[in-house]
Amino acid sequence: MSATDLHFELPEPLRTFVDERVRQGDYADPGEYLRDLVRRDREAQAAQRLRELIQEGLASGPAKAMTEDDWAQLRLRALQRPA
Repeated sequence: MSATDLHFELPEPLRTFVDERVRQGDYADPGEYLRDLVRRDREAQAAQRLRELIQEGLASGPAKAMTEDDWAQLRLRALQRPA
């Protein structure tokens, strides 16, 4: 994976907080801290989307048994999805 530089300014209290996290040994450097925050945010977004999909499924009505044709259609949709 290639890296891209990202430059930004933080207010002094935030910079002090980040520096303290690095000083405590939680992160090797401020960049590692930022990468961790971005990863966690991405995971939180994915978890939220999953919760929404589950709620959508629950609200869609009573469950019904899947037929072999239903499974075949799902397999076909899965194969046609971009990676």
